[in-house]
Amino acid sequence: MVVGEEMSTESGFFLPVENVQALASNNSGEIPSRYLRPELQSEEVLADEFIQIPTIDMRKLMVAEDEMGKLHYACKEWGFFQLINHGVAEEVIEKMKADLQEFFKLPLKEKNAYAKLPNGVEGYGQHFVVSQDQKLDWADILFLQCRPASERNMRFWPQEPTSFRATFDKYSSELQKVSICLLELMAKNLKVDPGQLMNMFHKGRQQIRMNYYPPCVHASKVIGLTPHSDICGLTLLAQVNEVQGLQIKKNGKWIPIRPVPGAFIVNIGDILEIMSNGEYKSIEHRAVVNPETERLSIAAFHSPSVETIIGPLPELVKENGAIYKSVIREEYYKFAFSRKLDGKSIISHMKLEN
Repeated sequence: MVVGEEMSTESGFFLPVENVQALASNNSGEIPSRYLRPELQSEEVLADEFIQIPTIDMRKLMVAEDEMGKLHYACKEWGFFQLINHGVAEEVIEKMKADLQEFFKLPLKEKNAYAKLPNGVEGYGQHFVVSQDQKLDWADILFLQCRPASERNMRFWPQEPTSFRATFDKYSSELQKVSICLLELMAKNLKVDPGQLMNMFHKGRQQIRMNYYPPCVHASKVIGLTPHSDICGLTLLAQVNEVQGLQIKKNGKWIPIRPVPGAFIVNIGDILEIMSNGEYKSIEHRAVVNPETERLSIAAFHSPSVETIIGPLPELVKENGAIYKSVIREEYYKFAFSRKLDGKSIISHMKLEN
């Protein structure tokens, strides 16, 4: 089956919107009303540089019990951590960053050759635009289905720069390995069968969203990415340039994340929160915009296989019972892709009523 056909059954209908990179380059200083977010003025952002998400050393995870404890704490209390010594070669990451920057420098007409279709999620454009009066993000994205390889739709894979496809394939392969390794370690911390969780995700889906956030002279009035938690199982994020923008919500306040050089920023998705029966938490996060400089990032989303039931793992409901529904994967994604990004609305929908 062509992935675009399958995705359309999960995604609903997304409306096309104006290209933000082109809008930002007009230099008029006027921001269309659909991008203005008045609520930003009342939200508190912590400037305390000592409050940061945990840093986990993957090399130590293989040999040190205390590092496993740190990983468990990070997943339970933060839902986010920075992963160092992850084993992905620096040249693989740097080549991916360089090719992506070259793609976004292409003329709009050339990028639009890979524009997403209204009934799908893959390609160049924007996601989760479901109504004409919906507020919009100050960003353009390139979203591609990576794995399983049999479900790729190559019409959306850029051929410029010429090395992009090979670079992207190598990068996605390396991140898939890291994600499976992390899931095995998380399963051990949760005291569930690592093989069960690994099999769900080893045969599952990997999708990568490449984000371009243009500068905006009124950066404090727009948002690059609407506050949300990720609908997948596990996300690995790479910062492409040195411009910060990721913020996570903890105790009702936004915390800016300072990326560690060479690290991946890893976060728990909604599916993993559900499977862990709430022991691990997906965390609301957003991307803010810089007034002077563009920001680019690469987010790799990892989800379980098509036949997986999205629900708490049986081993984790024996004592206290399930606190989330169990649904087939198709039903879960139909609901997730039928609505705009909105905090932790998916988790709210999946919670069982007391």
